[in-house]
Amino acid sequence: MIDSKMYEYENELYLQGVSYIAGVDEAGRGPLAGPVVAAAVILKKGAILHHVDDSKKLSEKQRIVALEEIKKNALAIGIGISSVEEIDLINIYRASREAMLSAIGQLKIKPEYLLIDAMPMEIDIPLKSIIKGDAKSISIAAASIIAKTTRDAYMVEMDKLFPMYNFKKHKGYGTKEHIAAILKYGPSPIHRKTYEPIKSMLKKK
Repeated sequence: MIDSKMYEYENELYLQGVSYIAGVDEAGRGPLAGPVVAAAVILKKGAILHHVDDSKKLSEKQRIVALEEIKKNALAIGIGISSVEEIDLINIYRASREAMLSAIGQLKIKPEYLLIDAMPMEIDIPLKSIIKGDAKSISIAAASIIAKTTRDAYMVEMDKLFPMYNFKKHKGYGTKEHIAAILKYGPSPIHRKTYEPIKSMLKKK
């Protein structure tokens, strides 16, 4: 069932004559390992997406279905990544913002307006920052799914390099199993050194 409220921000902008609206969101602020990934998505004007919702509400299989639907209905998709090193150097908040700016810059069409999930930003494009925007805007929801599936795919690849942490299961989040593996094997090169318990472990060395 289509939630018409998810289209209200976009429809209001279309009525004002705006055609190219980019939804922007990120995935990966909370994990103990891996990068933060942002996405910017410009959907076709008036596109109705049947499988897209806030990525946190969807299962992994549902996100894959939604991803294909987004690709069919997107005019442009941009992806930005801030590495573990950047996160440790400038903090996760700034790294997330840099990833978002990079994602916007990757768009092959310059957006006329940005709908951003809860991030104030200085950029030469009009924007609206929406708290919990991935549950309120179809464009932000689409961006959240692109960001989440991109990051998850990366962490599955990292699982092949560092199988002892089981990244393919928890994607770097601080589960009991993951923390136990860090305590047993120590942090890997893709663990965030400014996050606990890794920060304290490194201080003891």
